[in-house]
Order: sequence, then structure tokens, then C-alpha cells
Amino acid sequence: MYKDKIKSTAELLKEVKKLKKRKKTVGFTNGCFDLLHAGHAKYLQDAKKKCDALIIAINSDSSVKKIKGEKRPINSQKARQIVIAALESVDFVVLFKETTPLKLIQTVKPDILIKGADWKKKDIVGAKEVSSNGGKIIRISFLKGYSTSAIIKKISSKI
Repeated sequence: MYKDKIKSTAELLKEVKKLKKRKKTVGFTNGCFDLLHAGHAKYLQDAKKKCDALIIAINSDSSVKKIKGEKRPINSQKARQIVIAALESVDFVVLFKETTPLKLIQTVKPDILIKGADWKKKDIVGAKEVSSNGGKIIRISFLKGYSTSAIIKKISSKI
């Protein structure tokens, strides 16, 4: 059930501790996930194939506003958490308030940090920290032709 997947940072740390005790690989990715689309779904399915447990860190509403502007997010942080948690490929969802998940990555210490292939490895937030803990950085290709910004433009042009 989706509600069981949404965790506070403290709850998530307990889950990660259990997973690591059982020698499970913990994967981590993050994003705004404002309007879920096929590109997101494929990306998260591909990310899940790289680990035993996939954590999705979602930017809070205030964080999204700082990154994307005052008109965003379209969906509230609670709504975005529910939609992401409902996906089969997702094991846990956690919210972060900063503009980057660096603090959360340093706290969780995932085995694998996953980002889109549009990110250069050197620019991935938390890459140095994960690598220094013996973890891996994996970049995954996006499904071309899908973006939240493009969807918003398309909707706006039809109204």
C-alpha cells in the first residue's frame, strides 16, 4: 500500500538499517516529479532494476518553487508523494526541503545513487559522498519526448 512507503527521514533510516543488515542494495534518486509522465515511469523502473530497494526523495513544495519558479509545483508535495509511492518500482518515498538532497544522501548513505543521463557524473549532487562510501553512481537514459515543462506548455496552449 502506498501509505506504507511514505517515510520521514527517521523512519527511512530505520528501514535502510534493516535492509543493509540483510545485505540488500539500497538505491536512491530524487526529483520534483510534479506531473508524472511516461519518462518518469520508465526512469523509475530502470532505476529499480539496479537495486533491491529504491528510495525516491521528492522536493518539497518550497524547494520546487525555488528551483522551478513561483508557478510550480502544479501538484502538492503530498499528492506527488502519493503518486510516486503508488508505483510498483518504488520502495520508499521521503521528502526533503532543501534545493538539493545532499544532506539526505549523506544521512542515508545509499549503495547506489541514480540520476538521469543528462547529468554529468561530476555534477551529480552526492556523487562524491556516495563514491567515498564505496557506492556506485549510475546514470540512466531518459525516454525522449517527455518532460513536465513540455506537458505544461502543451496544456497552456490548449486553454
